Amino acid sequence: MFHKIPESIKKRMKYLEDFDTKDRIDGTPRMERLRQIPPETGKFVSILAVSAPKGEFLEIGTSAGYSALWITLACKLNGNKLVTFEILKDKIKLARETFEVTDLHDVVELIEGDARDYIPNYRNISFCFLDAEKEVYEDCYDLLIPNMVKGGILVADNAINHYETLKPMLDKALADERVDGMIVPIGKGELVCRKI
Repeated sequence: MFHKIPESIKKRMKYLEDFDTKDRIDGTPRMERLRQIPPETGKFVSILAVSAPKGEFLEIGTSAGYSALWITLACKLNGNKLVTFEILKDKIKLARETFEVTDLHDVVELIEGDARDYIPNYRNISFCFLDAEKEVYEDCYDLLIPNMVKGGILVADNAINHYETLKPMLDKALADERVDGMIVPIGKGELVCRKI
């Protein structure tokens, strides 16, 4: 999977990595910061996604489409489509550009809007990557878990660097008897839950 990343995806990943790095360094208020995952988290998410059972793939918080690129590597291998949700117009514009230049329109569906309004429509979720505003994590968790297939995988970013903010949701997930869960110390910390 990682040895055969198409050149257009590699190029866009590099562009977004540089964009994000510059954004963090100079803090220019062009738009709300991308705050995307680091490449090692992208690889980790890809490996989990390609290991997910048959079902629907969701991403909550598209930003500029960087994490979606990593997930589409898994989608291309197992014939899945990724449905990703974003509410911020500037990020939607960048994400559309990302999916255009990487020719991923057949693999990615970008929905403009609050994922919480749409999650109930998905009944066979096998993989979800959650990386949105931290205030929506618990709501999303509560909506996602009942709609996940057995063996389905939920990955939530920022479990370590936003631990205090996310603690109620993290405690709920780690105690939830419907899932096996743990926090993995990679990147900014990933909560990984597998539906039992």
